Amino acid sequence: MDTASEEPDNERLWLGAVAAAIVALVGGALAFPKRVYDGFIWHYFWGPVLADAKNASCAVRVDGATKYIYDAGTCATAPGPVAEPGYTLVSEVGYAVTLIIALIGVVYLLRRLDVGQDRDLFYALFPFMLFGGALRVVEDANDALAQAGQSPIPFPWNTLIISPIIYFTVFGVTLAALVVSVALARSGIVEDYEYPLAGIGTLVLAATIGYLVFLTATTDRLTFYPQVLVVVLGGATLVTAIVWWAVNRYAPEINAGTAAMGAVVIWGHAVDGVANVAVLDWSGALGLGGAYTAKHPVNRAIIDITTSVFPASVTSVIGTAWPFLLVKIVAAVAVVWVFDEQIFEESPRYAILLLIAIVAVGLGPGTRDMLRATFGI
Repeated sequence: MDTASEEPDNERLWLGAVAAAIVALVGGALAFPKRVYDGFIWHYFWGPVLADAKNASCAVRVDGATKYIYDAGTCATAPGPVAEPGYTLVSEVGYAVTLIIALIGVVYLLRRLDVGQDRDLFYALFPFMLFGGALRVVEDANDALAQAGQSPIPFPWNTLIISPIIYFTVFGVTLAALVVSVALARSGIVEDYEYPLAGIGTLVLAATIGYLVFLTATTDRLTFYPQVLVVVLGGATLVTAIVWWAVNRYAPEINAGTAAMGAVVIWGHAVDGVANVAVLDWSGALGLGGAYTAKHPVNRAIIDITTSVFPASVTSVIGTAWPFLLVKIVAAVAVVWVFDEQIFEESPRYAILLLIAIVAVGLGPGTRDMLRATFGI
């Protein structure tokens, strides 16, 4: 990938493909608004954002206008494309394709900036992986406050921190931090760009969590449950330690390429898995006041399969979300195994960026689930 990305022709090809895709979507939406815009773009991508931003049960597209419905029963019989807050298989595939295309573009950007060849970039961007999930909880808190007649972040500004728009928001913040950090290093103010980059990431993460703490102290809609942090972070760290010990003891070739980055990959997905188990299966034992449900199609599918396989007498004791943790760990170990030494030798930038994205895919939702429960949202 890096060898190919050094060729300007490949950059032009990428730009041309992105431009063609945008023209096709915009042109299709203008030429066939009901089929392309209403039935695809709005239905699977923009409609869920609007419904979430308005804290509605669903949004309905009728005669070129968006209507919001706050009763789930009415949503089931509403005419026209109906969009509910959350994700669908179509939207998740769309996000995955967009992520891959974006990663290729970022490889070209890093090449032009002449950074990203070593693993320091991976660790410097770690705070931003946590920042994305924490920022999404700010919108969850905003929804909770809106139900009480308060709305610190009004519509449409709250759409900036709702999926998928939040991905572009976090990307923009991260990109700005990277450019500033590289500029500081080039001007001689700092020796290496990684330190200010990690510092900016830590600052925005601390500010985001600090805002949630402020809302907890100044409103009655948020509550602090520190036991959630202890269980999720402690459980994820314990699971990672056991898995990492087993890998090094019995199959060291698995992490020969990633080294310590592999442990971060596993930990990030362990946080997602443990957070799901804690929030969905242990909410009562943790003393949480509200009920939580799975937000992603994969989570819901695994829970449905577990419920159908095990009798209620068993799931009432062991829960239904624990297989998700197993799936996450197996998948994370498989990813670490795929990233062997040859990949890092041939495509260092792309390999590092892909690992960053893989960690973020697990750590972002996991951080959100953990912090939502921590602040009782």
